[in-house]
Amino acid sequence: MAFPSPAGIRAPRFRNRRTLAALPAVVLLGTAALSACADPGATAAGSASDGAQTTAARNGIVYNTAPDQQRIRAEKDTALAAKVPELIGKDGKLAIATTAGSIPLSFHATDDKTPIGSELDIAQLVADKLGLELDVQVTSWENWPLKTQSGDFEAVFSNVGVNKDRVKLFDFASYRAAFMGFEAKKSATYDIKGADDISGLKVSVGSGTNQEKILLAWNKELEGKGKAPATLQYYSSDADTILALSSGRTDLNIAPYPSTVYRENTRDDLKVVGKVNAGWPSETLVAATTLRGNGLAPVITEALNSAIEDGSYAEVLERWGLSEEALPESKTITEESFAAARAAATQNGKTR
Repeated sequence: MAFPSPAGIRAPRFRNRRTLAALPAVVLLGTAALSACADPGATAAGSASDGAQTTAARNGIVYNTAPDQQRIRAEKDTALAAKVPELIGKDGKLAIATTAGSIPLSFHATDDKTPIGSELDIAQLVADKLGLELDVQVTSWENWPLKTQSGDFEAVFSNVGVNKDRVKLFDFASYRAAFMGFEAKKSATYDIKGADDISGLKVSVGSGTNQEKILLAWNKELEGKGKAPATLQYYSSDADTILALSSGRTDLNIAPYPSTVYRENTRDDLKVVGKVNAGWPSETLVAATTLRGNGLAPVITEALNSAIEDGSYAEVLERWGLSEEALPESKTITEESFAAARAAATQNGKTR
């Protein structure tokens, strides 16, 4: 499926905004179906355990990891608020799920309990635009689908990529480009662009994730060429994964690109050595995820486009060093539009 390029986002307009204390986390259960995308169950290595309130990075970003986030806020749009489905807006809250497992996207603050990060900041802009209180609930990565289907979560903001399986059950409002990054020790000379570049290497990856699907496909390609496949290694947490990488027990780690960039800019021992679209061999986008057909995704799309227009969206991404993944426009993606886009892309390929 062809998605819009993340280029073309207008420059942010900075201004004073209100702040909001982060809400308490609630851990919920669900199913693992359709969940593969990011780092399931991972803890954000280096995010909060040392008690630091800010982290100055080499890319010029000063990351605030304190519970008091002083979030960028947006003004209520009365017209948009009136479009919120009655069953969702009647309690005055927008209940969103996040995994709090991947810095700087969604992770725990220095108090080890408050969920913070770019995903929460974007969700806050949406809630503000719709005149709703943001109700943040933390769940494990593999458990959000069932709880979203049951109505416990009204939207998921947790680096969820759109794919052909998910559109059968959920509707989406896109808000960020979706890439995976390969990271290695600073001394490494790898340049990862495709299957040939991982031949014979030890690569850590999350089980059941989109990045695992990519590596398995690459290994199949390598075996077809008579080359040594990569050895995939699995760890129970992000902290264990990064320890294995930094100690040389693995050669590479593949993870959400923003997390690999964060580590490259806040650590002295790791660097990014490759980048791949999360939907490889096609393309995909990160999107707010809602129950199929409940009418919320189009409203979130409008709220996101309003935030893009007023500059608050760009401010949030710049705050977390994610401007590279900005989109010029949010779009609603459903099973119907996804299938139509794939068909068009296939037809275009045949006529070239």
